[in-house]
Amino acid sequence: MRVAIVHYWLVGMRGGEKVLEALCETFPDADIFTHVYVPSKISDTIKAHRIRTTFIAKLPMASRLYQKYLPLMPMALEQLDLSAYDLVISSESGPAKGVITRPDALHVCYCHTPMRYLWNSYHAYKSAANPATRLLMLTLMHRLRLWDLASAARVDYFIANSENVASRIRKYYRRSAKVIYPPVDTQQIQATRDEPGDFYLHVGQLVRYKRTEIAIAAFNRMKKRLVVIGQGEEFRNLKKIAGPTVEMIGWQDGESLSAYYARCRALIFVADEDFGIVPVEAMSAGRPVIALRQGGALETVIPGETGIFFEEQTVEALSEAVARFELLEHTFEKKRIAMRAKAFSKAVFKDRIVEAIDGWFDARPSARAPLEPRMLRVS
Repeated sequence: MRVAIVHYWLVGMRGGEKVLEALCETFPDADIFTHVYVPSKISDTIKAHRIRTTFIAKLPMASRLYQKYLPLMPMALEQLDLSAYDLVISSESGPAKGVITRPDALHVCYCHTPMRYLWNSYHAYKSAANPATRLLMLTLMHRLRLWDLASAARVDYFIANSENVASRIRKYYRRSAKVIYPPVDTQQIQATRDEPGDFYLHVGQLVRYKRTEIAIAAFNRMKKRLVVIGQGEEFRNLKKIAGPTVEMIGWQDGESLSAYYARCRALIFVADEDFGIVPVEAMSAGRPVIALRQGGALETVIPGETGIFFEEQTVEALSEAVARFELLEHTFEKKRIAMRAKAFSKAVFKDRIVEAIDGWFDARPSARAPLEPRMLRVS
């Protein structure tokens, strides 16, 4: 049984790449196909596989400007010859699922979200773009939307990373999706005996839609300590507005990040995320989460038990939530919070992926023999 995994681009280790990493462990002999590949930014687990790129990788400065080549990616995907593969898994939040597979092959799409800039966040991206880009988007995004909808029909089964994303798949593609939450390395991040410090924590890529500026403005106003971990296009702008109580320390390795999780009073989560691995990582360390009551956080954070919610992406709403948290801080139990995180472990993810794919092979009347569990499971 030959397996191919198609991932949109490999330029860093974010949530999508953590899912890919777990898929690589589940399918140790799989080949990987992607548009752009920067080996220095990718984990050894992924690099251990044979990785092939589309023609996008050969274009000028593709490792940095890959998103500028978005209009060419549908064509690039369709040039990939996957006729040798029995199982194709596309990992989708950028263009990945539009590959052409053999008629008797099984194509499963693990969807982190339908492309935001085409669908649910289109108007936000357009309003933030410069005038030239905005004009280009008017025609380009329309054509890409038509292709994206057509490529959804090439998928045999969808897996969504949350109920939140499953609802988008129903809305935009008119397809059902099985929900399998993404893997969180709960073994690496565990609750310790450390007492919490005097700081709150914000973790994530520093891009516009995550609204990190709200957290910084709130903690400037409250004059409370906030540590911001992450890199991204907004780093310089955010550093300019950070007051004396806000510390921006950039990217941290796994060991350092785990230590910050263990010592923070609570995680601050302002973004409306598709799922949101960061809150689960904080809960793995036994730390509560102060989260926006939207998106994937609704499926991971239990109010009053593992954290609290605030209603709006505003400085006032977040500040009020922090004040409310401090009144309730003593009621949160580290062990109970950490136990909640185990429901999203990597082991659970692998088992559910194997179970789903084996079931779909069994259900196909002309299918070949289903994948042997021993071929997939990794001890």
